[in-house]
Amino acid sequence: MSPFLIVAILFISASIAGLAVFFVKRDNTNYLKLILSFSGAYLFAITVLHLIPHAYTEGNTSPEVIGLYILGGFIFQLLLEQFSQGIEHGHIHHHEAGFPLGIMISLCLHAFLEGMPLVSGHQSQLVFGIAVHHIPAAFALGSLLLNTRLSKNAIIVLLLVFASMTPLGFLTSNVLSDGEVSNLSQHFDKIMAVVIGIFLHISTTILFESGSADHHHFNKKKMAAVFLGIALSLTTFLFPAHDHSHGGHQHGTEEHDLHEHKDEHHDHNHEGHDHNNHEDHNH
Repeated sequence: MSPFLIVAILFISASIAGLAVFFVKRDNTNYLKLILSFSGAYLFAITVLHLIPHAYTEGNTSPEVIGLYILGGFIFQLLLEQFSQGIEHGHIHHHEAGFPLGIMISLCLHAFLEGMPLVSGHQSQLVFGIAVHHIPAAFALGSLLLNTRLSKNAIIVLLLVFASMTPLGFLTSNVLSDGEVSNLSQHFDKIMAVVIGIFLHISTTILFESGSADHHHFNKKKMAAVFLGIALSLTTFLFPAHDHSHGGHQHGTEEHDLHEHKDEHHDHNHEGHDHNNHEDHNH
């Protein structure tokens, strides 16, 4: 997946969801709850099926240390929610008229960190998961900002700032991994482990809180959304997308080696032919 496409998907999805508060009634949150259930199930599934195995097998960090970073990410998100008030998993609050600075900073930090591991593997699963996860988060942020004394233009700017945070995290990580600042690639497994902890906290919280007020009451629509999210993650697990650019490069290398081998064989035959002609000429 190209960097431009990653940035476009992440920015447009969060922007549209945030700006939708100006056109969609905020009283009826049934559809938002279904999106939450779907995104929570999808996030949890790709974390278990893709991200955790990747973090434990692809890097050079010991499994024990990876586990500590996952736990650290979980605790970090727990602390972050004391400032964000749970908006990153779709909680809509009526805030006081003043500007919610703590919520804005914590949300932007959370979104920025989510974009950093996109430079490493499983881009398609991560991009889609983060994009879906930011839909209810951006809508909740927009709903909160509408209850402040901020102007419409100021609200739009703040929503666009939030939408740009994850692409900015991806681009920052991309620049650092290219060696322009430092070699960040050796720390990708640790960064991924922190994001895994964040995803585990968010996805399990969403799955527990979305749906009915009584969390143990069976909700058919919620269960359908949950199973749809899991099914979608299983399609990428059972039918993984191949990295065509890498495969193409490998294939090209093999063809190049084969071509060189044929050239060497041709040169060898040519030399033998010249040698035989030379002998015949002497005779």
